[in-house]
Amino acid sequence: MTFDRRSVLGAGLGLGAAATAVHAAQKAAKALPETSPKNLASRLVPNTSLDQTAFMQAVIDEAAREDMPVILPSGAFLVGGLQLRAGTRLIGSARTTILAYSGGETFVTAEDAHGLVLEGIVFDCAYKPFDRTRADGAVTISRSNDIRLLDLDIRNSIGSGLSLFACSGHVSGVTITGALDAGLKSLDAAGLDIKDNTISDCGNNGILVWRSTPGEDGSAVSGNRISKIRSASGGTGEYGNGINVFRAGSVLVTGNRISDCAYTAVRGNSASNIQIIANSCERLGEVALYAEFGFQGAVIANNIVDTAAAGISVTNFNEGGRLAVIQGNLIRNLFRREQEPEDKRGEGIGVEADAVVSGNTIENAPTVGIQIGWGSFMRDIAVTGNVIRHARVGISVTGASDAGKCLIANNLISNAQDGAIREMEFGKMVGPDLIDQQSANDRVKLAGNVAV
Repeated sequence: MTFDRRSVLGAGLGLGAAATAVHAAQKAAKALPETSPKNLASRLVPNTSLDQTAFMQAVIDEAAREDMPVILPSGAFLVGGLQLRAGTRLIGSARTTILAYSGGETFVTAEDAHGLVLEGIVFDCAYKPFDRTRADGAVTISRSNDIRLLDLDIRNSIGSGLSLFACSGHVSGVTITGALDAGLKSLDAAGLDIKDNTISDCGNNGILVWRSTPGEDGSAVSGNRISKIRSASGGTGEYGNGINVFRAGSVLVTGNRISDCAYTAVRGNSASNIQIIANSCERLGEVALYAEFGFQGAVIANNIVDTAAAGISVTNFNEGGRLAVIQGNLIRNLFRREQEPEDKRGEGIGVEADAVVSGNTIENAPTVGIQIGWGSFMRDIAVTGNVIRHARVGISVTGASDAGKCLIANNLISNAQDGAIREMEFGKMVGPDLIDQQSANDRVKLAGNVAV
């Protein structure tokens, strides 16, 4: 076989997989310049205790200059402070190639690395410290367009597993486990697809899609499996979320499987035009699906929620949160957090302003099936065609005289213990059951509701 500059890296690293081949390559390399790709590649020997950062960095740099892929063999390589370049294509052998962190200020970073490809590699940070001011994640990529991160395994980071800043491209088939902060963090994306990844056992959050200031982001977060997300840093919802979208507009969150999170499956915070569609969410410690604070526009549809302190909350009209469609969701087996001094929940759906709540099925809500408004914060709500079973109260509506108007029509409410439709004052039910009244007052219009 004839070697040239565009084939030598893959072949050279392949030879490094066996001891005899390594010796042969090293012997042949003596006749080559010290910095030739073949000479450098011949020195990369897997499964040794030697730090091979310098050699691997030289191979990466030369390959980027020559527009060549780097093909790594099976085995472990001890490295740290690797810097990936524009056009770097670092390809491992089906996750049997392990880059083990040797320590230092950073593990793997890239900046302005347009066209970067990483595939088939395990990155094991081994909980060794790195400088969080220089790199937020074990793998940190900044200002890089059209990246492709495929079939990777990122383990045991003291910070985030994968951190992306101002990036576009695709992250798919990546497994992230044991990160002490977030599994995957994207800040100020420029068009990013986060699809079909597995993220579990992380300290604070699963996937973060954030922006520095509110604006259109357009990321798609779909088909991911997220589980066992803790809230190690505490707080009241900043941490403990499967997917958190903050200030990022026009984000699509769909088809994800999310379970066992300390707080929320999907939390949209000041995230306008968010779509939360067809996600399966189980065993959540607080509200399963959230649109909160200063957002305008949310579609929450066709999701399944099983076991949470609340199903769906579309709230903070006082902060400008408004305009939503909540449709076709199945919500069941809610619970109250009696140990909490306040905010015990047990609500199926809570909504405040400019919204339709239609075609949802709610079962086993120990506080209320659907809660409309909070104090004076309620405007233009239509609650129609829902089925509510086994709730303490079927539907509650704020009794504040300065609240806005709502329509409650054609809902079926079965086995509501303390009334089918009740007024409330900051969560406390007051007055009679309104189910048989055609109009409770000028604010609340009732029609066609059935209690059984």
